[in-house]
Formats: sequence, structure tokens, C-alpha cells
Amino acid sequence: MTISEVKDLLQNTHIVSEDLLNALRRDNRKGIQVLLKKYYREQEILRRKNDNAKKLLQYEKRIWSQGYINIGGVDEAGRGPLAGPVVSACVILPKNLIIVEIDDSKKLSAAKREELYNRIFNNAYAIGIGIVENKRIDEINIYNATKEAMIQAVLASKQQPDFLLLDAMNLKELPIPQLSVIKGDSKSQSVAAASIIAKVTRDRIMEDFAKLYPQYGFEKHKGYGTKEHVEAIRKYGTTPIHRLSFLDKILPTM
Repeated sequence: MTISEVKDLLQNTHIVSEDLLNALRRDNRKGIQVLLKKYYREQEILRRKNDNAKKLLQYEKRIWSQGYINIGGVDEAGRGPLAGPVVSACVILPKNLIIVEIDDSKKLSAAKREELYNRIFNNAYAIGIGIVENKRIDEINIYNATKEAMIQAVLASKQQPDFLLLDAMNLKELPIPQLSVIKGDSKSQSVAAASIIAKVTRDRIMEDFAKLYPQYGFEKHKGYGTKEHVEAIRKYGTTPIHRLSFLDKILPTM
């Protein structure tokens, strides 16, 4: 086989056999050995990703063993920004489904979040979204607004969960068994999925706001208190989407 043919074969991992790998190991051509090293390196990376994904099911497996079926992972995006809503998501995934590369949304690139967002939507049993706007945040504070968004998300799910996994929150207002996990978005696949859905949903909302208020740069910082954002507020004032209760602390002289 030519080096080009070997390259094509190794890219189709489902047809790579141990006999082929043994033959390639005996091939003294430098180009073949370079391709073989690359193949093994990529397989090791994939193995680690699979192992990590399996670890993210530790809480789900424990809950499934208790007889629960529809586990709703719940998380939010947008607690800290100076502008825009807080968004929550409730995601119910099929039992034992493994989504490779899933993680806390904050650890992923925007492109990877978008990719996983689509994979989650294509595989989930049900997804609910909750959105609480800035004026409501000012009325009841961000903690209560986050809880309100989470409750909205759970109730919006077409398939109601029989157990909730939450990222460091409790929703005792709902008559559903639940478990709060600190840093749950990096320990549970269900919560990580919810964090990605919430984050991408909120980012898209802020990108739409950027078209209405182009001088603020919402498409870049998504409403967070960056230097650019604070300077824009000082220069242009606030918009209807700013959280005034947050600005009292950050810009006391406005």
C-alpha cells in the first residue's frame, strides 16, 4: 500500500484491524511509522475522553440503581453579568448514553459548546429552558431569580423528570427527589449537558442584544463586567437590559 492509502485507512478507525496494525509496525518506511504514531496518539486521546465521559455518569448510575429513570440535570448560565437574563436548562438524557467530550460549559470553546449543544438536542429525551429577565433579577435578587429560572426549566420539560441533579442548588419548591452536587457541571453528564444548553441559549440571546445595542460589545463579553463593558456604560449609560442592582455595587458614582 502507498502511504496515502494507509493514511486513508487509519482515518477510518472502524476498519482498522490488529492484523493491519501489526503489518504497519513491520513496515520500515518513515512515513508509515509517522502515521502509526499519530494513530496511536489519537486513540489514546479518545480513550481518555471516553474514560472521563464514563466518570461523569457516577451520580446517574447511583440514581438509576434506586429505580429512577428520567434524571433531569439542571444548571444555569448568567449569574454574574451586569446585563441580560439568567438562563437555566433542564436536560433528560437516555439511560447510559455517553456523550464524549461533554464537560462544564465554562471549560469548552464556543465552537465546542455549539457542537455539543446540537448533539445534546439530537439525543435528549426532553429539554426545558427557563429565562428570568434583568428587571426580575433586580426585584428578587440573582439567587432567587436563578431558582425561578431553574423551576421554569423543569416545568417546561415535556417529559417531567422523576429525579433532579442540580449544580449546587436546591429546588425544594418542587415535589421531586433531588440531589445538589457542588461543581455538578464537572461531575455529572446530565448537569454538564444542562450547563451547555443554558450557556449557548444565553449567548445567542446576548448576541441578539448586541445588534440592538452595538456600542456595548455584548457579542464579545455577553454582559459580563469586562473593562470594555464598564467603560461603555460610563460613556453611553445603561440600556433596558442592564441589571441596575448590580451596577449600584460596581459603579456607585453613576
